[in-house]
Amino acid sequence: MKNVTLKASNEQDFFRRGKVLARLADAGQPMPEERTVSFEEPADLLRLLTASRLDVFRSVKGEPGSITAIAGRLHRDRSAVKRDVDQLAQVGLVTIETKILPGHGHMKEIRASAGIFRLEAMVM
Repeated sequence: MKNVTLKASNEQDFFRRGKVLARLADAGQPMPEERTVSFEEPADLLRLLTASRLDVFRSVKGEPGSITAIAGRLHRDRSAVKRDVDQLAQVGLVTIETKILPGHGHMKEIRASAGIFRLEAMVM
């Protein structure tokens, strides 16, 4: 996936985007390589994108790694980074993949799920 859009929007906008995608599918055309995550309230979007979570996202985008490695790079507590990663994964900004380590177990690698993410918010 190349782009993720986080936006505050209403129900009508959700169904409008759904109709556009349905028309593309009906016509046998390729679907856009993007994902849109909508929030009813701009405040919900702002609660998700704290400064700490943006730091985690930027770190992962620059160099994927384990939660321990990310926490070390950011000089933050591992459990706090884990909570931030879980929130970012829930909306699809990062992915968590289990990697097998040769000879000694496994680790969870965190990667950015998009090269670009765009924020959109209209307050009415």
